[in-house]
Amino acid sequence: MATPETLAIMAVRYGSDFAQTAQSLEYGKRVNVNGVEVSLHPAGHVLGSAQVAARTKGITITASGDYKRRRDPTCTGFEPVPSDVFITEATFGLPVFRHPPDSHEIGKLIHSLQQFPERAHLVGAYALGKAQRVMMLLREAGYDETIYVHGALEKLNRLYESFGVDLGPWQTVSGVKSDFAGKVIIAPPSAIADRWSRRFPDPVSAFASGWMSVRARVRQRGVELPIILSDHADWDELTDTLTELNPTEVWITHGRDDALSRWAQLNGMTARALHLVGYDEEDDEPIEEAIE
Repeated sequence: MATPETLAIMAVRYGSDFAQTAQSLEYGKRVNVNGVEVSLHPAGHVLGSAQVAARTKGITITASGDYKRRRDPTCTGFEPVPSDVFITEATFGLPVFRHPPDSHEIGKLIHSLQQFPERAHLVGAYALGKAQRVMMLLREAGYDETIYVHGALEKLNRLYESFGVDLGPWQTVSGVKSDFAGKVIIAPPSAIADRWSRRFPDPVSAFASGWMSVRARVRQRGVELPIILSDHADWDELTDTLTELNPTEVWITHGRDDALSRWAQLNGMTARALHLVGYDEEDDEPIEEAIE
């Protein structure tokens, strides 16, 4: 059971036969599943992402999944769901993680294009959600030139456009005879370190990720232009969400649970950590790359 957008994404990734075994559910529509009322609500993570609210015997439990609270021009914004129990992610669940405004970070890319017009700008961004968001933020910043993309982005870009997300002029790098001087090329992070990227002479290497606020990550990846742009809530967004919802209980998963659990307890909420079997709590980045 998933939103129509999610099912369309999964059909692109896993084949059209996948959708035949799934049930489409629009945001806000309630269905009964074995006596439990279930509904999906916008999570603001990527196109079609949803929180799951389950209601039974007067109790509402909402699983947020991955979410963020700031505006994203590529997807519906997070919808607060009044809940007795709220299951929250904590990918960036430490006070040190406070992401700067998106406009500031995309402004760094625009400035670099102006400063180095002779160099291609190679931006690493996950193919689902992050790449399209970078493109839309560039458009909102006034960048109206053709954006070049790795072939892995083509189907998802077209899918986003089919749901009304206008990405502006773009095309795949394949077959283009150019040194791409002064151009923006967006590719999955794995392609940046691959031989594919060698066609661009002396590119400015950029990476769009919330982890770019960690200097060790920037050095490790050899990134020249770190762009702090996350599809997850930062510390303030996590705590603001808990303050707004004020649930009786908070269950914390996917990340740094200790600090957020302590904050919730100090603010009158019962909190506990959920540990997922097989999940690498140190860093969810490898998982994100694995689904590219």
